[in-house]
Amino acid sequence: MKPKKLNILAGAVIAGSLSAMAGNALAETLTIATVNNGDMIRMQKLTDDFTNKTGHKVEWVTLEENVLRQRVTTDITTRGGAFDIMTIGMYETPIWGKNGWLVALNDLSASYDVDDILPAMRSGLSYDGTLYAAPFYGESSMVMYRTDLMQKAGLKMPKAPNWQFIRKAAAAMTDRANDINGVCLRGKAGWGEGGAFITVTGNSFGARWFDENWNAQFDQPEWANALNFFVGMMKESGPAGYATNGFNENLSLFQQGKCGMWIDATVAASFVTNPKDSTVADKVGFALAPDNGLGKRSNWLWAWALAVPAGSQKVDAAKQFIEWATSKEYIELVASKEGWANVPPGARTSLYQNPNYKKVPFAQMTLDSINAADPQNPTVKPVPYVGIQFVAIPEFAGIATEVSQEFSAVYAGQQSVAEALRKAQALTNDAMEAAGYR
Repeated sequence: MKPKKLNILAGAVIAGSLSAMAGNALAETLTIATVNNGDMIRMQKLTDDFTNKTGHKVEWVTLEENVLRQRVTTDITTRGGAFDIMTIGMYETPIWGKNGWLVALNDLSASYDVDDILPAMRSGLSYDGTLYAAPFYGESSMVMYRTDLMQKAGLKMPKAPNWQFIRKAAAAMTDRANDINGVCLRGKAGWGEGGAFITVTGNSFGARWFDENWNAQFDQPEWANALNFFVGMMKESGPAGYATNGFNENLSLFQQGKCGMWIDATVAASFVTNPKDSTVADKVGFALAPDNGLGKRSNWLWAWALAVPAGSQKVDAAKQFIEWATSKEYIELVASKEGWANVPPGARTSLYQNPNYKKVPFAQMTLDSINAADPQNPTVKPVPYVGIQFVAIPEFAGIATEVSQEFSAVYAGQQSVAEALRKAQALTNDAMEAAGYR
């Protein structure tokens, strides 16, 4: 059901800005679909600031990551109109922008300073040079590790480790008697959950989704090497039930002191170092995502971003919200309430020039990780696609979700690596042939 428009005493909005209102204006109630991670939940707690400045109210639909993707994809493709603003990422934005499904963000106010958005984020959220979503935060992935457990194991984390070191360290830090797992990694099905992690791991082992003629490559030894390595390491040093663990599950394990290492989104750094939530907040170090000596690290590039679906009846109000939530001023607001370590990272150049933020222990490693990601050249061997943890074609989400389900079945002990790769090869080639790629 669409929320009713509310007439309230407020002022006329100065075009493209969040200036205070004067006089009578029509205030909207915006419905926003978002993911259930910490930064987005924090934003919900601060939306009174937006309402006070604009008169617009906000209703939140907060969803688990896989469910969010399903809901917003269904709504945008059917023009269902359930949402005024959607939380989407670098995979969906250029595809949906090309299809005309999103409102162009080419008229944001001068004070918003769109040129301050990090080039990697702006490029990934544009189509044909036009911005279609604004990054709430940007991320890559990196190693987060327990400095005390690493020291106890007699090891020192390199700034740029390889997978062999990670496996050795994981085994050394594992303490089953005390419920400490050497490494916690995503195994949860979903192209953006466990699928994303195993794809970037595959990249570092020389694997690729497709060759230059769009033939699936799961029958090649690089994929077998990557998957066997991952499964072997997780059997040795991972938590029980990792086949159903995604970002939030591993975050909880790490905060409880049950992980020696966690390789995941750079945005998690503020949560694992927050003493309000993390029992190991003062014992966390950071390193680049591992490589395998082939010139590609296993890190991704992503932004959770806000976009307006085409056909929205509340475009002006929606753009005002997007400006508020992704602005320099919002970063300052979070810093004033929560401290600089908890501001949304990875979206704006000015943040990494801010002397207050430079003091945050993970700030530079986050920026280094983002800069190390190259979506134009994601793999060791040449490929016909762009994207690091995804392939930027419309068919990928469906294919990769199925492939990730096969891999999660391996992690759960329900089938062998060889069986999963055979199924992945067949279903991927069938889907690509049906879509006209082959």
